[in-house]
Amino acid sequence: MNKNGLTIGILTGGGDVPGLNPAIRAVTLRAIREGYDVIGIKNGWKGVISINRSKPLEEQEYCLPLTALTVDRIGRTGGTFLHSSRTKATKVAFNDVPDHLKTTYKDEHNDLTNEAVANLKHIGIDYLIPIGGDDTLSYAVRLHKEGIKVIGIPKTMDGDVPGTEYCIGFSTCITRTIELTHELRTCAGSHERFLVLEVFGRNAGFSALLPTIGGAADRCVIPEYSINTEQLTALMVEDRKNNPSNYSVVLVSEGATYDGQNIVYSDAETDAFGHKKLGGIGEQIGKELKKYSAKYNNGHEINIINQKLGYLVRSGQPDALDSIIPTTYGNMALDLIKKGDSGKMVCIKDGKFDAVSIEAVQKDHKGESIKKVNIEKFYDTNRYRPIFNDIMGQPMMFLTTDFS
Repeated sequence: MNKNGLTIGILTGGGDVPGLNPAIRAVTLRAIREGYDVIGIKNGWKGVISINRSKPLEEQEYCLPLTALTVDRIGRTGGTFLHSSRTKATKVAFNDVPDHLKTTYKDEHNDLTNEAVANLKHIGIDYLIPIGGDDTLSYAVRLHKEGIKVIGIPKTMDGDVPGTEYCIGFSTCITRTIELTHELRTCAGSHERFLVLEVFGRNAGFSALLPTIGGAADRCVIPEYSINTEQLTALMVEDRKNNPSNYSVVLVSEGATYDGQNIVYSDAETDAFGHKKLGGIGEQIGKELKKYSAKYNNGHEINIINQKLGYLVRSGQPDALDSIIPTTYGNMALDLIKKGDSGKMVCIKDGKFDAVSIEAVQKDHKGESIKKVNIEKFYDTNRYRPIFNDIMGQPMMFLTTDFS
């Protein structure tokens, strides 16, 4: 029974990660206990703009009233049972405009924010809890400015959402990266090869740097610094000679560059936020390593094992941190709602649970991410590996720049 007369909406946007379902579960169970109704909005911002105001809530395709029974078991599972999308509601292509709105919005790209606001009001949402990365939460900033009460929860396996020291999905990502790298060592050692693993990390190299700190690799290549592949080859040959099994390992962020080249894209298509799909940098660096290897290996070429870890590190159940922290974030969101607060994002700051203005997620004036690896402190640009200087006082989970 809705004792407070308030309804909370919750959605997930962008890529899936382990930890989303525990957050949904935590929000729902706590909200029901506090006397609120909860509506899950399917497919992120796509679901919000697709609500048809000629129909009641019970007939909405993208709305799911949540109960304790609905969410009880989802906390142990990965992905998002509310499903997701990469929809930019301020720039919806005509073909993606919901059918019932196509007579109104006929441009090549359309801003459906007015519809989103009206739709949320139509289904009775008093507070909205979006869970997502900086793209998803940046649109939550827009809705906040339009008068929608919003509490954001940060999510991304890259670990680069500004305003927080932890994003849902990051721990599972680096845990899986370490595990999978160790599994692939048997192949590299058996054939005495270079093992080149491409991992996620469009703008920031945390998902390559942290597993390397954890012992997964000898070297790592990150977006914050363009490496020289001949120099990397010399280092990899050195690592290989020092390894009793005669192999070496490098982790390569998908957004990394080398020898002054541009970022490598798998194709020219872009998503709704203008991001081209990355992929292929690991393979290209592997070819460069093989090309230079004979020069540093007494004239003998070294073969490559090249593997893109891809969705393997974002699939399956969440690890311990991605079960505990999302649950805590969900309860923090309810704490803020109970206080009547809005326009906030729950976070970890200075190693403690906290909340900041949701506007902290927005990119800089050039549209670039403002949260990246501080290479002066934490990345050796000569040796292409982590360095550990002046660690006292730095965040526990990963190494990052200051944030607002």
